Formats: sequence, structure tokens, C-alpha cells
Amino acid sequence: MDWDRLQYFLLVARHGTLARAGAALHVDATTVSRRVSALEAALGQTLFERAPTGFVLTAAGRALVPHAEAMAAAAARVHMAPGGRAGLSGQLRLSVTEGFGNSFIAPRLATFVAAHPELEIDLVASSGFLNPSRREADMAVLLARPRKGPLITRKLSDYSLGLYAPASRPDWQQAVGQAPLSRAGIPVIGYMPDILYAPELDYLDEIEPGLRASVRSSSILAQRRMIAGGAGVGVLPCFIAAGDPGLVRVRPEQVIARAFWLALHRDVAPQPRIRAFIDWLDAEVRESRGLLVPA
Repeated sequence: MDWDRLQYFLLVARHGTLARAGAALHVDATTVSRRVSALEAALGQTLFERAPTGFVLTAAGRALVPHAEAMAAAAARVHMAPGGRAGLSGQLRLSVTEGFGNSFIAPRLATFVAAHPELEIDLVASSGFLNPSRREADMAVLLARPRKGPLITRKLSDYSLGLYAPASRPDWQQAVGQAPLSRAGIPVIGYMPDILYAPELDYLDEIEPGLRASVRSSSILAQRRMIAGGAGVGVLPCFIAAGDPGLVRVRPEQVIARAFWLALHRDVAPQPRIRAFIDWLDAEVRESRGLLVPA
């Protein structure tokens, strides 16, 4: 099997278009197309469906991906940096919740980037997840453990959520401690129930049975800003609210417990870049345990 052709195939599979694969390989799209077509001719199989939105793997293409990934791992082990450390390169794509991606991973990522300057890192931090089973991402940090698919999964960390009020409204802080929110006349901020992307985010019942949000957003970062800005009270992960002078935690005895789960396709698990990122993330989580789960 010609590794030169395979790496072109692998980059098209990861990026979905000739142009993006070419940019990653520092060649033009025509070269990528020629190498992929040569590989298909050599194998006598069609590896991609050419769709208007890009290149989509066929069944034969999906079957070839793990073999190409294994060869990529072997190539990475061959190319050693000075001192015997593997020089990591290629693309690493992580799908993660908006809150954890923006408030936890992004501020800490500089150390990993500095250690692996040849690695391309895609941090997809949004309301919703890419699917590692379908190879949309190398790995994902999810709110629940996936129950199916060719995945390796484990708990990454527990985390806590609490009820927060604006620092500018001591009257609200006092009222929340003395009466049910449903009778306090204070706006409640939360998610829109009809587009809730994970059932683990439906937690207002754990504050008070039947409690509903009257000011809603699909973004937890927008909810944080609305609470700090005085629009109402609401539930936030403690690691997001920590250190924000515009927020005050109320009813500290009420703790909502959740967990982050790490999931990755079993075919990419041996990749050096994947192992390096997981080791780094595990270390960051261990060092920040008190932020994720305050005492």
C-alpha cells in the first residue's frame, strides 16, 4: 500500500473537500484529486462519493480509514524529534460543549499548542456535538456516556452546577433564600426546552419541581451574561461562574451533579496525537478538580 497516496486519501476523509485537504498538505487541490483517483484506480474501488457539499466516504472508503490511520500512526513514530520525542503533526478535532470548550479548554490550550507546534487543532465548542462514530471528530467531550458505536468511552470528570443571582441585586439574593422562585417574582434564566440538545441540561426541576425559565437561550455563555447583567437568576456550571464579580451563588446547599464523558473512535485511539491530547486534558482536569467540583 502506497503511503503517499493513502495520506492524501486520509486528509480528504478528515476535511471533506480537496481544497481543505490540499491546504493541510500544502499542495493544490488538483494534486490531491490526482492522488486520490490514482489510489481508487489501484484498488479498483470508489472511495468517495463526489457530492455538491464535498467528498463523502463510500463503504469501501470507510473500511479503508482505520488502515490509513494505522499507517499514519506508524509514520508518526518513525519521524522522531530531537531527544527521542515524537514530533506530532496532522489534524486533531475535538467536539465539546460550548461551556467547557470556551471556559475550560480554550484558556488552557496554549501549553499544548506550544508543546506541539506542528499539530493543527480544531476546537468545536458549540451547542451540540459532532459524532466520533461517524468520524466527524477525533474525540468528543459529552454530557452522557454513548451507548452504541465503535467508541472507546470513559468518564473525564464530574462537575457541579449551582443557582446564581446578579451581584447587583442583593434584594433578589435575599428573596431567593426565603421563598420559592415560582413565587418570588424573579425572572428565571435557562435553556429553551424545545431545542435542548442534551437531556442532562434539563435541570430546573432539581432546583424546584415544575420551575420554568422565562428568559431563555441555547447558549450557556449568553445565560451567564444575562444573569450577571441583571436579567434574572439561573443555573450555571460552577467552573463557568467562578471568579465572575457579576455573579453571586445563592442557595449554596443546592448542588446539581453532572459529568463529562470522553468518547473517541477506537480506530484513532492509538494515534500519538490523540494520546498526547488526552494525557494533557487529564492533567488539566486533575489540577482543576476543585474548580469543577467545589467543596
